[in-house]
Amino acid sequence: MSDLLDHPITKLRPPQHPDRLQLYSFPTPNGIKVSAMLEETGLPYEAHTISIMRDDQMTPEFLALNPNNKIPVIIDPDGPNGTLALFETGAILIYLGEKTGQFYPTAPEKRFEVTQWLMWQMGGLGPMLGQFGHFYKFAADKVSDPYAKTRYTDEGKRLLKVLDGHLQDREFVAAGEYTIADIAIWPWINVIAFYGGEEALGLADLPNVVRYRDACLARPASQAARNIPPRDG
Repeated sequence: MSDLLDHPITKLRPPQHPDRLQLYSFPTPNGIKVSAMLEETGLPYEAHTISIMRDDQMTPEFLALNPNNKIPVIIDPDGPNGTLALFETGAILIYLGEKTGQFYPTAPEKRFEVTQWLMWQMGGLGPMLGQFGHFYKFAADKVSDPYAKTRYTDEGKRLLKVLDGHLQDREFVAAGEYTIADIAIWPWINVIAFYGGEEALGLADLPNVVRYRDACLARPASQAARNIPPRDG
């Protein structure tokens, strides 16, 4: 706990409950992943808004926590050997799964199945849909060459088609149960509506993806996570 109180991030966001796991985040798809996991597990935690609209992630205090200047980050005062700080959502989800024994199976064959789909999201679906959103929504009036928008639209459609086929006879993506892989994937499907990209990415032709998204989103933890931490906090 003393390590947490000594950290520069506490000058930017002082903890009210330093004995709890601290979450520094913003409700983007990547931020929502970790908020959803924390809500699902029931771990006591304290959430701090790192507003990417105000460039909080570029402050010296946050950079001392994550030199890659990306949310989310956690500090766990009850880590394996004391206080542990961790960034990158895949690493955080694995850590929380192992810490709580929830949503990350212990049987090796199931664990590797979950891990491969987590890596699929981290290396494919998330980055490609993020770039799709950038060029389709945010940079639509800034780039005249259609190559980038076409590239990321096509790759987004391909990845979503892969997922739709995989979900043909499955409720969740791996191990026959809801896992950290699902927690990583559904926020990125959900953000497509924010991008206004349902038609461009052909969601109407991907019934299994839509069903899966709706089932994941209906979970109480998922609903809560969409506003954790509050955007105006």
